[in-house]
Amino acid sequence: SAVPQADYFYYVGVDVGTGSARAALVTREGQIKTTTEEPLSIWRPKPEHYVQSSTEIWQRCCTAVKRVTRGVQKNQVLGIGFDATCSLVVLDQNFQPVSVTEEGDSQQNVVMWMDHRAAEQAARITNTNHRVLSRVGGVMSQEMQPPKLLWLKENLKDSCWDKAAHFFDLPDFLSWKATGSLTRSLCTLVCKWTYCPPEGWDDSFWISVGLEDLLENNFSKIGSVAAPPGSPLGGGLTAEAASDLGLNPGTAVGASLIDAHAGGLGVIGANVSGFNLPCEHQPITSRMAMICGTSTCHLAVSGRALFVPGVWGPYLSAMVPGLWLNEGGQSATGSLVRTCPLLQANIYTHLNTHLDSMARSGSAADLLGSSLHVWPDFHGNRSPLADPSLKGMLGTLHILEAMRETGHDISTVFMCGGLSKNRLFVQVQANATGMPVVLPDQMEAVLVGAAVLGACASRGYGTIQVSSPPAARTGGTGTVRTLMKLIYEVDSSHCCMKLI
Repeated sequence: SAVPQADYFYYVGVDVGTGSARAALVTREGQIKTTTEEPLSIWRPKPEHYVQSSTEIWQRCCTAVKRVTRGVQKNQVLGIGFDATCSLVVLDQNFQPVSVTEEGDSQQNVVMWMDHRAAEQAARITNTNHRVLSRVGGVMSQEMQPPKLLWLKENLKDSCWDKAAHFFDLPDFLSWKATGSLTRSLCTLVCKWTYCPPEGWDDSFWISVGLEDLLENNFSKIGSVAAPPGSPLGGGLTAEAASDLGLNPGTAVGASLIDAHAGGLGVIGANVSGFNLPCEHQPITSRMAMICGTSTCHLAVSGRALFVPGVWGPYLSAMVPGLWLNEGGQSATGSLVRTCPLLQANIYTHLNTHLDSMARSGSAADLLGSSLHVWPDFHGNRSPLADPSLKGMLGTLHILEAMRETGHDISTVFMCGGLSKNRLFVQVQANATGMPVVLPDQMEAVLVGAAVLGACASRGYGTIQVSSPPAARTGGTGTVRTLMKLIYEVDSSHCCMKLI
């Protein structure tokens, strides 16, 4: 068929979250034309164990991509990008799944990001005080890959460890399935595996924690080659992957991102001219991205390496090439509020309506909790205290202050993800931090960020830094900053007393 006009070229973004695989068809201008979503299975064979199937995940991705590209000519799709949770995929030498469960079901070969089975291994790794830990806030999280690898070696040596030939972060598994390339993304290796560019892997770290066997064949099991996000991989889609996805062989595929980082990429570079925001005419280092999904990630970039105790990073080129990334977060946020089966309305709508009715008594909605102290870390404190045993602590302002104390100059919060669709939640964030909150014009910023990877790989843009979507709109800024600050200070003192 005739080559379509440039106006009709598209990119596909694929996002694999905790419970679903999504795809979007995105224009060069960053406008989403259509989206679709496919559910994913999650198994919980034991407490703190959460597993998935890489076979099912790929199948769901293919179904989603075929749906969003229906009615579009294959040669109109110039590139595709993948993001996913930082889950651990295990394959054997024939690239077949290897079980990560005691039951031995080979289809259950993914240790999910929120799987906390490796708490004891993470603590042991932290106690080594190895130099690579300075890049993760001084504490090895059980949500990262080294403790999970160590758990598999110590607990499933015969059935898993000895059979395994390839350990992938889930985003890298998807790009490998698409291209056949074993090149990993700097995003995954740097953020979750202790890889440190430009030097690369630190042999002494893996030896010190008892994983010296990973050094074999130039670290072939976990990645010998790494590339910045958005780098073109292999020859693009293989014939098999193209058939699975319903696209042309050779379609450009960009090196992947972790899902939160795709959201950060999708919002942090947004054009905010005309909104009179403090970050206007300032570099993106004045912005913090909050990606509010099952968990919440707080992402900030800087021109130099900033070490924030209890906060992950600094990670060079993990999200934006040439810039250092720090990553705070809360392990359980959106997952704490689900649709209530007893209500006709979504539980967010129900709660907001209830708060509005209470606020008619003369108080602002977020002042209704002025004497109620909520500690929201039900899945351990990710940052800045980095204590997985804590079952309640503080949130965004606590993380933000830790970042600012070590050199970040953040003036504006950029938010995306499910919770950002809740106007009250957004307003409370603005009130508590005393900063304006910006919402992207395209609310599905994670999908846009994934599509940007495909656009960059197709040479549609020169670099990731100039390929971010253009439009944004602002959320409200609160007027109760003094009281919210006081509540925070009271809770902070309680936190200190508990830690003592």
